Amino acid sequence: MGPKFPAWLQTQRSLQSLYISNSGIVDAAPSWLWKWASQIPHVLHLSDNQISGDLSEVLLNNTQVDLSSNCFTGQLPHLSQNVIELRIANNPFPRRISSFLCRKVNGGSKLEVLNLSNNSLSGKLLNCLMYWPSLTHLNLGDNNLSGKIPNSIGSLFALKALHLYTNSFVRDIPVSLQNCAFLGLVDLAENKFSGNIPSWIGEMSTLMALSLRSNKFIGNIPPQICQLSSLIVLDLANNTLSGAIPNCINNFSTMARMDTAVDDNFKVLFDYNYLKYEDLSLVVKGRKSEYDSILGLVRTIDFSSNNLSGSIPTEISCLSGLRFLNLSQNHLIGRIPEKVGSMETLESLDLSRNHLSGAIPESMTNLSFLDHLDLSYNNLSRTIPSSSQLQSFDALSFIGNDELCGAPLTKKLHKEGRFSRCEPH
Repeated sequence: MGPKFPAWLQTQRSLQSLYISNSGIVDAAPSWLWKWASQIPHVLHLSDNQISGDLSEVLLNNTQVDLSSNCFTGQLPHLSQNVIELRIANNPFPRRISSFLCRKVNGGSKLEVLNLSNNSLSGKLLNCLMYWPSLTHLNLGDNNLSGKIPNSIGSLFALKALHLYTNSFVRDIPVSLQNCAFLGLVDLAENKFSGNIPSWIGEMSTLMALSLRSNKFIGNIPPQICQLSSLIVLDLANNTLSGAIPNCINNFSTMARMDTAVDDNFKVLFDYNYLKYEDLSLVVKGRKSEYDSILGLVRTIDFSSNNLSGSIPTEISCLSGLRFLNLSQNHLIGRIPEKVGSMETLESLDLSRNHLSGAIPESMTNLSFLDHLDLSYNNLSRTIPSSSQLQSFDALSFIGNDELCGAPLTKKLHKEGRFSRCEPH
């Protein structure tokens, strides 16, 4: 349709919806566009083009608006009370967010979905969130926002998904967040939150995905977190957490299921029409990946890069539906749980850079879906169990265990530099 904006559109007088996303338009929005578009009652989708223009004086009036992935600038637009969904992600808005969030909508806002992620929005979230009481999905991730989360977050009683990742938020998670009784997804990753993970988080019974990765949280993992039986994603990596992994970890009963009912529950919680817009960034198999439409099928625990100590709870073996487990770069001791092989759906297991000892359990040969394994830099010993799966990994998966041998390692290298044969497993 591009590269020029299609001028013939202004001759259309009875459009109910307009979808011209990803149409190859590289042009400034014409002066007639916004007044003309305000007559379209339902959908206005202009995303994934290179449309430019200042939105400071624009009034949006459509039920669904998607202007994402363009080149719009200026202040964020004004909204009428007809707007239910607004997505303006991936645009270069270099302004303070307070001028938008603290602007009242005439007649009161009915906005349910707001996605302003991946812009250049700055400033603090002032105590204005009570102006948006209908919000169910709020995404302010990947901006330049700072300060603490205001207590007015607790006025968003209908909120189901909260994305504040990759900003510079500080201090504690506000206790008022407890008021959001329908929250299913909380992503606060890559900020500067500090203090303890609050014990009251265990009372958020609908929570299915929690990411607090790459912050400054300290203290123990609160045992109350085990009350979140619906969890399918728990990412606490890259903090300064200490103490033992709670033995009650087997209470994550949804992670013990291998059927698709979990995905069905996820769709019910988020509404299928909105689910396709939900995503979560996870570090899996050593690389960051985005999970969106299949997020309801993911089951992962990541406690890596903390100061956790003690042994790996044997109860973790009960999580037979878990797909990704990362406990690397901690101070864990003791043996790998003998029944680790009962976690039959594991695709990725990383226990590297701990102080684990003893033999690799024979049951690990049952992990037929495993395609990423890292047991390196521990104190493991004896012979690597024999299976087509385990021997398919290269030596780097086992390196740094001086008393370990067997294929893909061929000899045991002692610290003093001499080789010897392996002892029987």
